[in-house]
Amino acid sequence: MRIETLPHIALVGTPNSGKTTLFNALTGMRKKVANYPGVTVEPTIGIVRNAGSVIAVVDLPGIYSLLPKSPDEEVTSRALQNTLAGIPAIAAIVLVADATNLERGLLLFSQLSALGKPMLVAVTMIDEIKRRGAHFDDIELESVLGVKVVPIVGTKGLGLEELRSELNDHARWRVPSVHFPMSATVEERITWARRVVHDVVRGGIHDARSDRIDRIVLHPVWGMFVFVAIMALLFHAIFAWSAPLMDWIDFGFNQIRQFMVGGMVVPPLWLDFLANGIVAGVGSVLVFAPQIFVLMVLVTFLEDSGYLARAAFMVDRLLGVFGLQGRSFIPLLSSYACAIPGILSARIIPSPAERMATMLVAPLMTCSARLPVYTLLIGAFVPPIAIAGIVSLQSFVLGALYIVAAVVGLIVAWVLRKTMFASDRTVFFIEFPPYRLPHWRNLLVRATIRMQDFLQTAGTVILAISIFLWVLVSFPRLELQSGMSPEQYRRAQLEQSYAARVGKTLEPLFAPMHFDWRVTIGIIGSFAAREVFVSIMGQLAAVSGDDPDNITLRSALQQQLEPAVAFAVIAFYLFALQCMSTVAVLRRETGSWRLTAFAFAYMFVLAYGAAAATYNIAHWLLS
Repeated sequence: MRIETLPHIALVGTPNSGKTTLFNALTGMRKKVANYPGVTVEPTIGIVRNAGSVIAVVDLPGIYSLLPKSPDEEVTSRALQNTLAGIPAIAAIVLVADATNLERGLLLFSQLSALGKPMLVAVTMIDEIKRRGAHFDDIELESVLGVKVVPIVGTKGLGLEELRSELNDHARWRVPSVHFPMSATVEERITWARRVVHDVVRGGIHDARSDRIDRIVLHPVWGMFVFVAIMALLFHAIFAWSAPLMDWIDFGFNQIRQFMVGGMVVPPLWLDFLANGIVAGVGSVLVFAPQIFVLMVLVTFLEDSGYLARAAFMVDRLLGVFGLQGRSFIPLLSSYACAIPGILSARIIPSPAERMATMLVAPLMTCSARLPVYTLLIGAFVPPIAIAGIVSLQSFVLGALYIVAAVVGLIVAWVLRKTMFASDRTVFFIEFPPYRLPHWRNLLVRATIRMQDFLQTAGTVILAISIFLWVLVSFPRLELQSGMSPEQYRRAQLEQSYAARVGKTLEPLFAPMHFDWRVTIGIIGSFAAREVFVSIMGQLAAVSGDDPDNITLRSALQQQLEPAVAFAVIAFYLFALQCMSTVAVLRRETGSWRLTAFAFAYMFVLAYGAAAATYNIAHWLLS
């Protein structure tokens, strides 16, 4: 059965109402969820099967009103009015309302009721209401609204079977008996919503626990200490917690490669392809999967706990200095995982000028694709000594890279807001979700899904480039000369290969930072995806190390690169826009090749200048 022919039911709700968690539970799609608005930025369709029935459920971006002020709100409004291309007509609506903030959900209900579509109300966070000592009367709410009400605890699965059963019978759903004309004032809607909440929620729902924590977390002084401590723990954990597993994976791939080629001077072509094309290329990137996983677990924990919404509020004033606002924090924060969702999340920003400025600096944030490059070079050239006996120097350097990228991004945003996108700053508001201890299963599943995105890249783009580079490195084939050792043959083969010819041709382009032809090949190849640099260097190290029978990539780089060059490479990757997928998304979201080309050009200039300056400063300090 084609999905276009199925009945389409829309999931609608305010941001942070638990809508996408419910969508995941119903469809099994495991979509990303975060405790701040703007995560669901475009419709997602999932299939719900129950008792022989098949329904298409559409997860629409979270909104506060059907009067759109931003692109994501416009998407939801048009979809509900059946005017959004690619989304079939919506047959019915499930309003997802947060029981701890029911007034917001009812305000949205007052607008949805005017659409004249059959509705059902799914009320989430019922467990949180009970924890606060309040009682929720779903029967009374059902009577007032004139539609079916289903209490839900999405993270525990409570109420899901009843909701699935109701989805099967959506043809019997009722149109709301509450009718507000679209011309009704906000005051009239608020008065009605507060009266309904007073009737159906008995007992106080004030969250005293969150208030106590907020006195520290949102304090202008203590809050910053908390933020710095959390970030320090994050960067320390990336190295310390993942190191044992990384060493094991690195050793495993090295053993596999050595088992395949052993001490052969000239391995058979197919065996050389498997060992030095596949294993050395992809394996050198997969070794960093534990660090990606640790990063994703910790970031996901901070999202689900409710802390990052507070962080957005805290940085609103800081971002205002640079012409942005708290809403910009969400896309910029998302860009630390990947610039693509960060750019897409900018749709939540109502102001076109602020939205464009945010998108053009989002790729400067340190995404997870940079992490393998950073940790490889930091691990090889920064000693693992402790600072004040607490944080390692490697963790400190990694954290400094994140901070520098953010600071430069804000400076660029300030320049853009003063020149190309000059306009007044818009007002920012955000709802604080309650502090919650994330469910461990959801935490691990979502972190695993994020890590799989990284591994899928290694299995597609990186694999393709690894194969292409192996061809460049392995041809033209060198004849084995009498008396040649394996090491001598590998060096001679590499020096006369196509890869060496290409690298040496382009080497003058990076002369100011003293990149040799190997690094030049890595830089050029990684414009497809940043982490490809590690794969390329892994392949080159596999065929050119001083001790090819017992080689690791870090030790090979220590032999081949001057420390100043390694730091210059880090500086280049800190700023360069080396991701063609990000370029494509930037073009789609800005609607302009001119702005996309501008973003690519200014970041390349920044990267080039920073790399050249870093090399000269580091060379002077280390000489």
